[in-house]
Amino acid sequence: MEGTCIKHRVKKSKIQVDRKIIEKTLEDTQVEKQVIVHCLYTDKNNNWQIQICKTTYLYDRDSSHKSKLITAYNITVEPIWQDYRAGMTTKFTLVFSGLPKSCTSFDLFEETDGGEFYSKKITRNNMDVYTVNIRS
Repeated sequence: MEGTCIKHRVKKSKIQVDRKIIEKTLEDTQVEKQVIVHCLYTDKNNNWQIQICKTTYLYDRDSSHKSKLITAYNITVEPIWQDYRAGMTTKFTLVFSGLPKSCTSFDLFEETDGGEFYSKKITRNNMDVYTVNIRS
């Protein structure tokens, strides 16, 4: 059967997808946002050891959202301790999961039984990179 050609036609259908489903899908596929917090900590009175606990979070001041600690640089994460000398300023960086778009300010707080680090009322910026002085 020389020169035989089979032709078929695809009928175009009009499928409509709810706009809310499209928006939700786009939200779910966006790259995960992260918040970077550069921390400065100085204690002029005590020689001791420091660490950051895994239970350190960023708390959105306007909602119940809390961003989890992903990783830390230049500070040990529990259960490992690092030495600290009085008067020395320790600089370390914490990386957290993203904050909600609606967040305008947040608190950094380490949930622990004692000696926790914190920094309150950090004003949100468009880069989500911050430098804070840590208190204990």
